[in-house]
Amino acid sequence: MDLIDTHQHLILRDRLGYAWADAIPALAGRDFTRADYARLTEGRGIAGTVFMETGVDDADYHAEARLVAGMVGTGGMLGQIASIRPETEAGFEAWLDEAAGLGVVGFRRILHVVPDEVSQSGVFRRNLRRIGQAGYPFDLNFLSRQLLPVGLPLLRACPDQVFVLDHCGVPDVAAGDWEIWEAGVAAFASHPNVVVKLSGITAYCTPGTATLDRVRPYVDRLLELFGPDRMLWGSDWPVVDLGAGLPGWIEMTHALLADLTEAERRAIAQGTARRVYRMGDD
Repeated sequence: MDLIDTHQHLILRDRLGYAWADAIPALAGRDFTRADYARLTEGRGIAGTVFMETGVDDADYHAEARLVAGMVGTGGMLGQIASIRPETEAGFEAWLDEAAGLGVVGFRRILHVVPDEVSQSGVFRRNLRRIGQAGYPFDLNFLSRQLLPVGLPLLRACPDQVFVLDHCGVPDVAAGDWEIWEAGVAAFASHPNVVVKLSGITAYCTPGTATLDRVRPYVDRLLELFGPDRMLWGSDWPVVDLGAGLPGWIEMTHALLADLTEAERRAIAQGTARRVYRMGDD
């Protein structure tokens, strides 16, 4: 079961700014490069990667995508998910047009770091529909508490947009918010234009407790709600270092999916990603 990693970050401090990472000791003050990723995944069955925008400082998000464009098609990188600002009209169409030549397979705006009102504006929703009309999926980052009050209205406003719900819907595993999270992901799963990304979850456990038994109930519930054909995999490296670490998360993934059929495992490992991000057959 070779995996396509749909959530590979890079931190390249000599070129871009990462204020958010500077506040996290495990990520502060160092780079996380393609060479680092290759060392960690060697022999571990990674069939290819999709770069995920890394939440760079606002002034740098165009520069990040332009930099990564030179990496797409090399070293197993199949495409990139670029940052975008649907909440503003200024430059939006120009960026959408430029992205077509940058190896972009999708877009993301991290919505748990901005006021909830950002995604509720008419401009945001109108521009989000333009992203869908251009053929791109949109990755959603919401905290579990935002899924119903903020995320669900957005889904209803953009019924034709393909959405990828990142990081298992961000359950607060450490705080034990199962009921809030489960109600939110169940509502999202009722929308057929939403798929879920099996990623990130170990970082939301209390440090040192990111075990297979701890995360399995969440993954099993997502499988019940979405099914393998609406699930895809991502590492969330290097943020995964706050939980199981990259090699540990790969190993855990194989264990979590071991009871599925070969076809179901393949859907999560590659098939859903290839379909949603329009990367063709292997």
